[in-house]
Amino acid sequence: MARVVTGSRWAAIVGYSLVGAATQLVWLNFAGVTTVAAAHYGVSESAIGWLAQVFPLLYVLLALPCGLILDRWFRSGLLLGAALTALGACLRLIGDDFGWLLAGQIVASIAQPLVLNAVTGITGRYLSPRHRPTGIAVGTASIFAGMMIAFILDAVFTTGDSLSTMLTVTAIYCVVAALILTVALRNEGPHAPAAATPSPDRGALEIAWGDPLIRRLCVLAIFPFGVFVAMTTFAQALLEPAGVSGGTASTILLITVIAGVLGSAIIPIVVVRRNAESALLVLSLTVTSIACIVLAFAPGVLTGFLAITLIGLLLLPALPIVLELVERRTGEAEGTAAGLIWMSGNLGGLLVATAVGLLVDHPTAAFLLMAVIPLIAVPGARALRRPIAELRAQPQP
Repeated sequence: MARVVTGSRWAAIVGYSLVGAATQLVWLNFAGVTTVAAAHYGVSESAIGWLAQVFPLLYVLLALPCGLILDRWFRSGLLLGAALTALGACLRLIGDDFGWLLAGQIVASIAQPLVLNAVTGITGRYLSPRHRPTGIAVGTASIFAGMMIAFILDAVFTTGDSLSTMLTVTAIYCVVAALILTVALRNEGPHAPAAATPSPDRGALEIAWGDPLIRRLCVLAIFPFGVFVAMTTFAQALLEPAGVSGGTASTILLITVIAGVLGSAIIPIVVVRRNAESALLVLSLTVTSIACIVLAFAPGVLTGFLAITLIGLLLLPALPIVLELVERRTGEAEGTAAGLIWMSGNLGGLLVATAVGLLVDHPTAAFLLMAVIPLIAVPGARALRRPIAELRAQPQP
């Protein structure tokens, strides 16, 4: 018997958004206080850096398994991710030493793909089709908002003695977010599949990777992800020879993330309504390349603010646009498909950041490398125009 589906349940999106922000908050808790944390815990700055690096490394390994879990047991998988995020944040409070920090980060990093891969699944199950682009935009923007919260906490808790307070605030937020999501998901979504897909361990992956459009989107995701991760990782070091201080660079990155949050919440909604996904992707990649060229030949405070903020405003909305296409394309395999996108993006981040890191003492060459990378993806983004139009022409349940 067909199931009657009605309306949208935005409480689920609110709960998901809170947990999505929590994953990024735990990830980047020490991004702005690396030196202070290293001195406080008696370890090297590179050791503190591993507290963040463990997240993309494990994401690449766990993206597909977590996507398969979500396709088979969506609510249980997502709630497990929320619980592990909260548990990881709480583990860091047990002892004031690096060992407990690392243990907490590892637990939370295992949770991250369970949460982030679910952004298309939660909208597909709890929102009506006309609300799904907005839901994906909101859910994705909340992920970037978590980065922003992390930067703000770093600016408030700047001493070694205040780090424990920062971790406590983070843990409280993560626990509350997990509880809110648990309440919001107490009932199955009105648009959820009537039955689980049989043999999803293989079927979901075949559905997702066997789709030419999904494969194109995975390849495309490598480039904007890679440039953004490399830029946020090395912007301060690359701009320092031009007289940009660490504090100014941190402010630039904070404003960039704020611009990305606003752009991710607004731009995809407008773009989807106008069927202009391909055009926006081409524009964002092209502008990113031009901005990097400007930074290569005219680095400074003003150009840093303008160029990097523009990158955040236009490049970050590419993620919810791609994820919305994934949600429309794959129904029963959306968790696996989203996992492929996130895995590709994180892999791109690791590769591009590593390459830029090798050029960190040569800022002009590093910025030029970041200018070339998005240009490589422009033909692929332009070629999406026809398959996206065909996708839009298909009826959506």
